[in-house]
Amino acid sequence: MQSDEALVERLVGGDMAAFDLLYRRYEGPLFGFVYKQLGDQAEAEDVFHEAFMAVLRERESMKRVESFRAWIYQVARNLCLNRVRSRKRADRAVQAEAKAPVVPSAHAEELLAQSEAPAALKRAVAQLPEPFATLYELRTSGLSYEEISQTLGLPLGTVKSRMHEMVGRLREEIKPWTAN
Repeated sequence: MQSDEALVERLVGGDMAAFDLLYRRYEGPLFGFVYKQLGDQAEAEDVFHEAFMAVLRERESMKRVESFRAWIYQVARNLCLNRVRSRKRADRAVQAEAKAPVVPSAHAEELLAQSEAPAALKRAVAQLPEPFATLYELRTSGLSYEEISQTLGLPLGTVKSRMHEMVGRLREEIKPWTAN
């Protein structure tokens, strides 16, 4: 099996079969990452395809890309952030129009009803603030700390310290539901 970088080199040379191989290689994991970020299948499909359209548009400049995997995840992440920002603007406009009160996201009673650790973890992950949620999704998508560092444009030490803090937060959040 050829490395991503070898396939990118072939793609830069005009070999569209290399594009097809990259697409198939990342179809599952990258789509999963995008879907987790957006929570909507149709939007996730759009963003996934937009990311691969960027591969075609930017293939000449990809000669300088060290890690295709980190690059494509960064492109997808940025596209997701744009979608989320757009959603937030639309939500604010609807709320201003309807003057509807903001509904609380979760009640303590609902959290207590969840007695299994996986459900508690899922809920804790959903409550993570943006930088930690993105770290969680990238790490569970299989990216290494180095690839996360490249994807987010952060120093490796920052990624490691944020991962440490994120794990601590998750551990504290699920502790009441995992203690026997």
